[in-house]
Amino acid sequence: MKIFVAGATGVVGGRLVPALVQAGHEVAGTTRRAARTDAISAQGATPVVLDVLDAAAVRAAVAAHRPDVIVHQLTDLAGEDFEANGHLRVVGTRNLVDAALAAGVGAMVAQSIAWLYRPGPGPAVESDPLDPALPPYKGVHALEEAVAEMPRGVVLRYGALYGPGTWYAPDGAIAERVRLGTLKPTPAWTSFVHADDAAAAAVAALDWPAGPVNIVDDEPAQNAEWLPVYSAALGAPTPATPRHAAATGRPVSNARAAELGWKPRIPSWREGFARMA
Repeated sequence: MKIFVAGATGVVGGRLVPALVQAGHEVAGTTRRAARTDAISAQGATPVVLDVLDAAAVRAAVAAHRPDVIVHQLTDLAGEDFEANGHLRVVGTRNLVDAALAAGVGAMVAQSIAWLYRPGPGPAVESDPLDPALPPYKGVHALEEAVAEMPRGVVLRYGALYGPGTWYAPDGAIAERVRLGTLKPTPAWTSFVHADDAAAAAVAALDWPAGPVNIVDDEPAQNAEWLPVYSAALGAPTPATPRHAAATGRPVSNARAAELGWKPRIPSWREGFARMA
């Protein structure tokens, strides 16, 4: 199968490209920086220097490669620039979908997020509504609506990504806040997924039916539960746990992904954080 990976050098894309090559696919991978093309070539893929905000360039690149599937793993979060990331979700996704439809591409698999559900009882499932009051909603809604225009559009709603190269890595932004003592325990829910498992889900999703799928591990947890474990793994002081605070957010279910045959190889953040230590 011919696969066009948009965002081939990101946290998930950098893991995904070699997995696709190993599975026998013909892979082209995009990067915004020419300096990163050697890394893509070394993984056995064809590098494509591309600014996905340039609609004409995207259309030309997709037309040239004629992939069977586009895998959209684009983010702009290295500098925690949420506005830039939202813009990329809106404009970049629109450009990719338009180019795919023009070139007759049959399917797209796209990265979204799992923590945008409205409050409600029990773990959130894919049919539950998203919460327009949350800041990322505009970009996520635009992304998912655009991907739904594809003949087969699969949206992977990832949990909080952790592992090497993420904000939760020992050299990442979250770890720095923990060491500084600025990240405090709260009753907010988090559903995690290791970046390796996120990439494996993207490979599996090449054959999945259209629609959103939650990609999270088996153990959603409140911040006050996972933060002390994470702090200990970093060798940082254990923060005091708050009392009598109401829970916020919502745990997320991975039952649909399990039905489709995906299970996280690291089933809980407890195991993942222990490996980090």
